[in-house]
Amino acid sequence: MANGDQIKAMLRAYKDADEHQLLTLALQIAAREAKAGHNRLAGEIRDLVEQLKAHGPIVPKRQATPIVQPKGELADLVSVDYPDVRLDDLVLLPEVRHRLDRMMREQRQAGKIREFGLNPRGKLLFVGPPGTGKTMSAKAVAAELSLPLFTLRLESLFTRFMGEAAAKLKLIFENIQQVRGVYLFDEFDAIGQQRAAANDVGEIRRILNSFLQLVEQDQSNSVVIAATNHPELLDNALFRRFDDVLRFEMPSRDSLVELLKRRLARNAKSLDYEVLAAEASGLSYADIQRACDDALKDMIIVAHDHIAMHDMQLAIRERGDDRKTFSNPL
Repeated sequence: MANGDQIKAMLRAYKDADEHQLLTLALQIAAREAKAGHNRLAGEIRDLVEQLKAHGPIVPKRQATPIVQPKGELADLVSVDYPDVRLDDLVLLPEVRHRLDRMMREQRQAGKIREFGLNPRGKLLFVGPPGTGKTMSAKAVAAELSLPLFTLRLESLFTRFMGEAAAKLKLIFENIQQVRGVYLFDEFDAIGQQRAAANDVGEIRRILNSFLQLVEQDQSNSVVIAATNHPELLDNALFRRFDDVLRFEMPSRDSLVELLKRRLARNAKSLDYEVLAAEASGLSYADIQRACDDALKDMIIVAHDHIAMHDMQLAIRERGDDRKTFSNPL
């Protein structure tokens, strides 16, 4: 009979709407049963596979919210994408993963929750150093919920005309109401600065006040995510407007080992992940992903069938040198 790994693989194929993989796994089970002498069972499985093929599509495709390309002034304010990254592709702190999973469960059961006079979680604040997975997590949330990702273009929000930025922000929140999606306010400290800051100007104060009012009034089905590398700059009034504040951190040794294994396992034969993780200490998740991609591209170019240990070490050292350069500019 099918073992646990095969059952998990079939369930994963069903979740991903991968009909070809699902039927392939079923035929593999049939072959295994035939080898064990269970010819009748093997034949029944093969017959079922053929019947399912003749029946047409058997795995329901994910019903994704269609991407509505922003038009007019809105097109200058947001970019839209349909990410394909999954949360399982990321290495996240258990607490961060738990909170993301909880939010997505509530989003999927939003109707039932609202029947009891409650609102599902839908407003998240991501804080942490650069390269720790904030933007990738926003992309993964959009992919998991089959929603488009709208990213605010902050440079288009600010203009030389007084009051215009607040009006543009209102336009964005109108779209949040009309088009369900995941809306990412990246580098959020640019608009969320403390109102009493020494360098505060009237326009920034108006934008912040507008955001506080709009986000509090928002009862849409969209997910709003704000991300910042500098939570200390944010106005205290912002924090209570979000359902959850998720703190992203630089990777631990164990997290680095897990990330390296996920990225390199298919193309590695004799890599010492513990040694690589030690050499990668101080690098972010983004740094490690780029180092892995560098080593993979080198492997492809020289037509090798696996990544050599010294090539991966070189890629990690190069990323470490890049980080030192930016940390200690000339």
